[in-house]
Amino acid sequence: MWRRHSCLPHRDSSRCLFVNDTSSEASVETSLDAAGTSACATSICLLFCLCSAATAATTFTYHIAGDEPGPWPQILSSIGLTKAAGGPATLFVVRNVAPGSVQQWLQRVEQGSIVVIEGESDLADALGIKPGKKHVLVRSIVDRRAPKLSIVWETALEIPVFDLPKDATIFANERWDGAPVMAAVRRGSGAVLWLAAPPGEQGYERFPYLLQALSDLGLNPPFRSQRLWAFFDGSYRSRVDLDYFADRWRKAGIGALHVAGWHYYEANPQQDEYLRNLIEACHRKAILVYVWLELPHVSEQFWADHPEWREKTALLQDAQLDWRKLMNLTNRQSFAAVSKGVKGLIDRFDWDGVNLAELYFESLEGASNAARFTPMNADVREEFQGLNGFDPLELFQAGKADPDHLRKLLDYRADLARRQQEEWIGQIENIRTTKPDLDFVLTHVDDRFDTRMSDLIGADAARVLPLLDKHDFTFLIEDPATIWNLGPQRYPQIASRYEPLTKQTGKLAIDINIVERYQDVYPTKQQTGTELFQLVHVAAKAFPQVALYFENSILPDDLPLLASAAASVDKLEQSGARLIVDSRYGVGVPWRGPALVNGRAWPVHNDTTLWLPAGPNVIEPARTEPATTILDFNGNLRSASVSSTSLDFSYQSNARAVAVLRTRPRKIEIDGASVPPKIQVSGMNFVIMLPRGQHLVQLDTGK
Repeated sequence: MWRRHSCLPHRDSSRCLFVNDTSSEASVETSLDAAGTSACATSICLLFCLCSAATAATTFTYHIAGDEPGPWPQILSSIGLTKAAGGPATLFVVRNVAPGSVQQWLQRVEQGSIVVIEGESDLADALGIKPGKKHVLVRSIVDRRAPKLSIVWETALEIPVFDLPKDATIFANERWDGAPVMAAVRRGSGAVLWLAAPPGEQGYERFPYLLQALSDLGLNPPFRSQRLWAFFDGSYRSRVDLDYFADRWRKAGIGALHVAGWHYYEANPQQDEYLRNLIEACHRKAILVYVWLELPHVSEQFWADHPEWREKTALLQDAQLDWRKLMNLTNRQSFAAVSKGVKGLIDRFDWDGVNLAELYFESLEGASNAARFTPMNADVREEFQGLNGFDPLELFQAGKADPDHLRKLLDYRADLARRQQEEWIGQIENIRTTKPDLDFVLTHVDDRFDTRMSDLIGADAARVLPLLDKHDFTFLIEDPATIWNLGPQRYPQIASRYEPLTKQTGKLAIDINIVERYQDVYPTKQQTGTELFQLVHVAAKAFPQVALYFENSILPDDLPLLASAAASVDKLEQSGARLIVDSRYGVGVPWRGPALVNGRAWPVHNDTTLWLPAGPNVIEPARTEPATTILDFNGNLRSASVSSTSLDFSYQSNARAVAVLRTRPRKIEIDGASVPPKIQVSGMNFVIMLPRGQHLVQLDTGK
């Protein structure tokens, strides 16, 4: 996208009590607030341990020893951990070591706990972590997980050069003198993570990969989501193993790819084969695939073939701005040709949805830069002059523009953007008459948080959101480049500013740009590690759907914890072997073996994760495994039940739903009607595609 690509290569560059209590009488009830931190109720929070299910390796709670928790609640809640109310836990942050407690902490570590300590302390000293006489000014560090990544602290900090025990594992060090700043020491079956300094006010200013280090030491987050969307550009993945990447994307919690459609606008045997293989690989892993359109950019070839329809800037130059080459969609001949081409693109491939993205005008400099200001094609100028009595080009030729005349142009431009969006919504809806399972997304840059966007680019959500009342689509809000440097709390603020504009709040979504930012930001230019997880986690609590721009910019070290960051759980309650999880959109819980959910044998799980529908769900161990199971499901699961010969479930989905089964169904009924069993084999599993909407499915699995 144009705001994104100003920071990216060209599109076509081609993880305080000291006794564990697993008594069946113990219980925990934790309510999570909107910021992702937890407020424990009066009952004691315990280490989560189910008798018959292998979840003991999962870290559910943490305990902070010290009067000031600092940023640790934000850090740990970003991957789903909840605060223990003084009770047992397996993860401890020791900010203050009480006199005489060192041996107790060492014992906890020996018995399997993970303990985090900061700087100098008696506990650090007992572990062999001692400050030397030499000091070093730390401004830039190297994390051995990503040694080429530039990590710069906004404020330099003078710290001692610490001596570490020989068996310590150094995770990060000062860039120039090599002084250790983050390291781990293992003792018995547990470990200590040591930081040379606190992590910073927000929790990510100094050690971006702190949570990855805890994960290396055995921290296993408690929940997972598989609802993320990710934008995808095949020019960055032209020679990859698509099955390998589809598996990696799904494990990272991605439920849909939005694929750059401009590369496939014109038919091309080689490119078309790649795209079909991509879609098939994604479907085998229960990932949906949307065509991502960036009108008025159509394609490189369309630009070359139709110079007569090129958009113009206020200097009457062809509007080739950044990577996008803009076409004049006001011209009826141009519109008809592009409409025909878009329909052909959608018809040629097995898409699950359409994303109409950023259909407004250049640029972030607005009218102050005539060389980038659009649209100034002849059709727009003629229409504007007929309405207002003057040629808008005059505003850029007379030196200083008349404020009243400029206001008319900017208002006209915002209205034109809305008209074009509504016209193209109509075009997509016409296509949906023959492809009714297509989902539809409209990506629109935020102009409620940064209110300048309407004048700068013609994006005005207040004009567009009323369309949700009469058209069926998701309104995906993109945070503009101007606020990429702000922290995660902007997402609840953005949500609060859109709620008064529409009653269709369930159709709002948020798009997080994971890119190198042009502002001065610390500690990394691009969001990664704890900052990324906080962004995703807070966004997932504020919006029903979170999208990431883009798949290729998510750093590999972030992928293993991304699905946990995206999980949103409102309440956790446990009593012995009984667990209640209340989640707004459904969630995955680490689990091994059979389970009962709400008193019934639960058939939606794989070897490591139990997948729950939205709302409160009571989980208990079961004695026997169901005859068949759904290993993965891409849709909003409502209910499920299983017998020796059948599996029934209900769901809702804005696009087609994908179910991955352990056994091949003999017969499929949807809403009581038998349908042909269109089944795709994926290794030892079986994949079925189900229709868009709300449905009841019965699978006959008898022999």
